[in-house]
Amino acid sequence: MTVITTIEDLRVLAKKRVPRMFYDYADSGSWTESTYRANSDDFQKIKLRQRVAVNMENRSTATKMVGQDVKMPVCIAPVGLTGMQSADGEIKAARAAEQFGIPFTLSTMSICSIEDVAQHTSAPFWFQLYMMRDRDAMARMIQRCKVAKCSALVLTLDLQVIGQRHKDLKNKMRASVIPSMGNIVNIASKPRWVLGMMGTRRHTFRNLVGHVKGVSDMSSLAAWTNEQFDPTLNWDDVAWVKQQWGGKLILKGIMEVEDAKLAVASGADAIVVSNHGGRQLDGAPSSIDALPAIVAAVGDQIEVWMDGGIRSGQDVLKAWALGARGTMIGRAMVYGLGAMGEEGVLKALQILHKELDITMAFCGHTNIQTVDRNILLAGTYPT
Repeated sequence: MTVITTIEDLRVLAKKRVPRMFYDYADSGSWTESTYRANSDDFQKIKLRQRVAVNMENRSTATKMVGQDVKMPVCIAPVGLTGMQSADGEIKAARAAEQFGIPFTLSTMSICSIEDVAQHTSAPFWFQLYMMRDRDAMARMIQRCKVAKCSALVLTLDLQVIGQRHKDLKNKMRASVIPSMGNIVNIASKPRWVLGMMGTRRHTFRNLVGHVKGVSDMSSLAAWTNEQFDPTLNWDDVAWVKQQWGGKLILKGIMEVEDAKLAVASGADAIVVSNHGGRQLDGAPSSIDALPAIVAAVGDQIEVWMDGGIRSGQDVLKAWALGARGTMIGRAMVYGLGAMGEEGVLKALQILHKELDITMAFCGHTNIQTVDRNILLAGTYPT
């Protein structure tokens, strides 16, 4: 039996168990994947200062994210097609997050719907919205979030057009999620995954099919999706979403100080420094590299979070030390889910928490609220 000790262990196992087209969908970047790699690599350049002879008892990693208590400054990021990594994947991930004590964010492009997740969980979850041209459909989706008692809305700003992801093109990934003959052969070699999918009726984008005018099946969904991502998205649209929603609003995809200031002016409750996991603008800086300047500019006016490249609890601690009051994890969750289902997501969270907790102690702190950039070795981190 494989002993799981790191997120990398979960990644290796997920790669074996998940069909190639869906594993590659989650574990890839755009063009050369330079930004995708930099997101993780730049964390490794940051070095920690070890302290000794400090009382390490009674440690706490607890904090709040947009007013919500969290066991550690982590929430699960929205990931499209999570339910194709493992059957009913969004439900499994939401349950694991609830059990552990952090928020779960459901993607617009999820396989399980808002209603599916609400029915199978008790803790409030967050919903991530992609702005589409069909504003009536968007208004209805926001209303569904209210009915489901979602506690925050995450508006993604960096997908007005879709970055070119070569692995998806080679795997013939489409909005219709209909596999090619080569993918069918690969899927047949994953019996555990196939059995899981045979046990659920959730195989399509259930937030959209049956909820959007003119979309009743996968073929009509593909046509609708290709036309609907809105390249005209602007700050007036952010104001419209805020008015429609009326609750906690998080803006995801901020990489520049100018945009961070506009986000503050919009009245958002938090921003996420994010390059979409390196899946959009290849050649952009890593999220951890962009973080300090944004924190310096607006960190006293709004909660600043980050995502991209987090593969350990040490990465979470480094982000916190550089001013992030929260982090989002996508791939670390996906690896756990693909490897071991709900148990794997919980395992990923436990791994991150243990690494965060122990590293914090080695750096001389027992409460994450006292951690700042003094735990980092000067000259090794971005400023």
